[in-house]
Amino acid sequence: MKRFIPFLNPAPKVAVIRLNGVIGTGRAPLNDAALAPVIERAFRKGKPKAVALIINSPGGSPVQSALIAARIRRLSEEKDIPVHAFVEDVAASGGYWLAAAADQIWADYGSIVGSIGVISSSFGAHEFIAKHGIERRVYTSVKSKSMLDPFQPEKPADVERLKDILGDMHKGFEAYVRERRGEKLADDPDLFSGRVWLGEKAQALGLIDGLAHAEPKLKELYGDKVRFVRYGRKRGLLSRFGAAFAQDAIAGIEERAAYARFGL
Repeated sequence: MKRFIPFLNPAPKVAVIRLNGVIGTGRAPLNDAALAPVIERAFRKGKPKAVALIINSPGGSPVQSALIAARIRRLSEEKDIPVHAFVEDVAASGGYWLAAAADQIWADYGSIVGSIGVISSSFGAHEFIAKHGIERRVYTSVKSKSMLDPFQPEKPADVERLKDILGDMHKGFEAYVRERRGEKLADDPDLFSGRVWLGEKAQALGLIDGLAHAEPKLKELYGDKVRFVRYGRKRGLLSRFGAAFAQDAIAGIEERAAYARFGL
């Protein structure tokens, strides 16, 4: 009965948000539009002592990563609530961007951390369509409108433009990590090379603060009586009944491919 009466329940509360999957728009598990109400509720409901992020993500969209992380930071500063990130299997690329939104980052010994870089992947099918007698026709009003068309031969100028874009994006990612981790970061030339490390080496490099699991660490920080209130995305009605099976299957294949890059 006491737990239903706030002033008779002194136990501190920690809001727990699970961030699991690929980051992107559309049907990707993690994007700002879908997570906004979850994150807002976690920070605003019941005056939590802290917010814990449980992260298992191979990355994805840099813009969505930045939007989600910025929302977390904004609410943390507005409400004066500390944020702790706990890495499970992987926090790589955009997944690490999310982790860096926390004031402290913890991981398992076997967690994969890092991949601070930007990647763009595509395919080339111009030889395939030519072999089958298919002609690709593209008309543009300006020369740079059609860049890296997968159905046309690759153009060196297009590749250079893409590398410029990726380079600028990488600089932004590096600046964000340096801002968030500050003097904790080691002076290592590989730190922003796109490499990944397991937990112990990630700690030595300053990418994480230590090796720990969520519940024991949070009890250590906030007492054995701490209460955990978990927040996450709710599945839509159609998804629950399998109406979006085809789209979910495709999204699942893409997600498996993203995790496979790290041997998971």
